[in-house]
Amino acid sequence: MANAEIPYLKLDPEVESAIRENRSAGWKNPHAFADEDVLRREPKAHDEATITRPAFARDIEKIINIPAYNRYADKTQVFSFVENDDICRRGLHVQLVSRIARGISDLLGLNTQLVEAIALGHDLGHTPFGHAGERYLSKCFERHTGRSFRHNVHSVRVMDKLYRRNISLQTLDGALCHNGEFAQQVLRLGDMKTFEQLDETVELCAADVTAIKRLRPSTLEGCVVRVADMIAYIGKDRMDAIDVGIIDSLDCFDSNYIGQDNSRIINNMTVDIVNNSYGKDHIAMSNEAFEDIVLAKRQNYEQIYFMEGTVSPVENVVEEMFTELYERLYEQLVAGDESSPVFKHHASKLCDKSSTLTVEEYLREEPNQIIVDYVSSMTDSYFIALYHHLFPNSDKRLFKREYCDDLM
Repeated sequence: MANAEIPYLKLDPEVESAIRENRSAGWKNPHAFADEDVLRREPKAHDEATITRPAFARDIEKIINIPAYNRYADKTQVFSFVENDDICRRGLHVQLVSRIARGISDLLGLNTQLVEAIALGHDLGHTPFGHAGERYLSKCFERHTGRSFRHNVHSVRVMDKLYRRNISLQTLDGALCHNGEFAQQVLRLGDMKTFEQLDETVELCAADVTAIKRLRPSTLEGCVVRVADMIAYIGKDRMDAIDVGIIDSLDCFDSNYIGQDNSRIINNMTVDIVNNSYGKDHIAMSNEAFEDIVLAKRQNYEQIYFMEGTVSPVENVVEEMFTELYERLYEQLVAGDESSPVFKHHASKLCDKSSTLTVEEYLREEPNQIIVDYVSSMTDSYFIALYHHLFPNSDKRLFKREYCDDLM
């Protein structure tokens, strides 16, 4: 169906009436996560909720004030090698996820501050160069250790183990379970109740990547962020693909229900989810929405993600750079070369910014884990600069469409 023929959906009149009546009556959704039930790894007096700084507002402030959050601004969302200030970077992506998730959460009567904390922290563990960088780093890690790297698992490590901001279990659980690559029509709650469970699950996901597919958020707020992650990127990636010339128009996409463009996708998915989830103990979408979102994801891969790449006409330069950088840093770390950026840039600066982590403690970690921590923390620009610092004679250069190429 052509995009113009697909209407902007509206809330079911009965659902809209119930929302209005319940708001007027001061109704609280019994399935919303209550601030007073927040769990933290350490019972610090400073982290106790107050009227001015509620439980999950504290998590939001903790997250946006760590260096990993700053680095969102120069990390790829989809398009790595295009100079274009109009396309989405990871910093904008997490804001879009937060906006969409808070909109859904507000209509459902859920805890919007928990939603915002999860949304803003969910990609803190992402690598430079987006999902391509994630694959390349995981290959290096797997060759050395047999363990895999996944950004959702690493986001928990960044917040909980590296910067040690005493983030709540509920926010960490939402970040761990956010992986929007696995579309589900109904999201039912998981059962993450303790930090011991969290630690076991994080370890399981590193040792067995298939375990990630079985993750389920343990709050409805986490479920909302998970589906909002999909909603946020499907339409926006299409807009960016047009801007960078991967596609000419939206005509290459099919839709029967949610629409082809970003505006309809956000509106229609939001309305459908609220219509099918209001007052329930799970987050659901209709058959029509589920079939269409699966189709939309598949066609994004076919028309965008498989077409845009990190691959030059001759070889995959970026993957080679990841491998070379990883191996050089690993060699320097194992040799104890304190002139290495692993020591001078990564370990020292990380521990300066961490609440309690010391350099001595950190360097007792398994060496490959330290390298993974370092490489994943890098922005795109820093990765390139460090590579050429370590390999000054390399002729490897990233293909990039620069601002004025179309003026030549």
